[in-house]
Amino acid sequence: MKVHYECAACFLRQTREALDLATDDESLKMDVTEKVVKLVSETYRRGAVSNFIGTEVHRTIKNETGNNDPYSKEREISNDIAANFLPQVEKILAENNKLESYVKVAIAGNVIDFGALGLEMDMETLIVKTMKKDPTIDDTKELENELKISKTVLYLADNIGEIVFDQILIKKIKEYDVDVTVALKEKPILNDACIDDALKIGLDKVARLTSTGTDSIGIIEDDVSPEFMDLFNKSDMVIAKGLGNYEGLGEMNLEDKPIYCLLNAKCNPVARDIGVNLGDNIVLKLNP
Repeated sequence: MKVHYECAACFLRQTREALDLATDDESLKMDVTEKVVKLVSETYRRGAVSNFIGTEVHRTIKNETGNNDPYSKEREISNDIAANFLPQVEKILAENNKLESYVKVAIAGNVIDFGALGLEMDMETLIVKTMKKDPTIDDTKELENELKISKTVLYLADNIGEIVFDQILIKKIKEYDVDVTVALKEKPILNDACIDDALKIGLDKVARLTSTGTDSIGIIEDDVSPEFMDLFNKSDMVIAKGLGNYEGLGEMNLEDKPIYCLLNAKCNPVARDIGVNLGDNIVLKLNP
């Protein structure tokens, strides 16, 4: 996805929040902010790719502060938030055991995102609100038909906490007799989920785990490992969670591979790019 006019302000808002998490050194914060502003001024222009700039911004913050995981505390908070909702999720699924219910649960998990929504967002209230909404764009039927004829599914994870909800959907997906591999980040960036995060919730018990080979926000084709791209190309279908993956996949030549994006349109640029309203739930086949 290309940048929209709001993206520059978002990069700087994320920089301030990440720096406050990464270090207490006010002088260092100023130094790093100067470098980020320079980076944004050199790369932010009409036609630039949003998740590429975001990745470089957060890599700069990590490298310059020496803090490899500024969002470590938020990772723990996200897991707690997700775990607290499991009883409500189980109740919803007991009332409706169809795939569409599991997809809605997974999308609700997508709002556990301190990067897109900020550190002050009331995630619990937002999750409840999101779970009650039907998708504005809903290609769930096509997704289910694709599962019936596929053998291998590559599931692109997004955020920590969110993967608790993903695990529930993946268990449902496996009822279609498909082999599922979940791709996570090689190392921390923002609150994106890594393999260690997945192991803590036992995701390896229900799916094969792999790394994208990098710490990019979403998928950046020139940045991920050759091994990941080989898996991506060989998989029968791809299910991608979240904004970053949507932004990155939109910049790739996807040919005729069925790719389904599951997300909540948490920011105006993504909502505008898809053609929906802010906060809408989306189940979108990228290449119909």
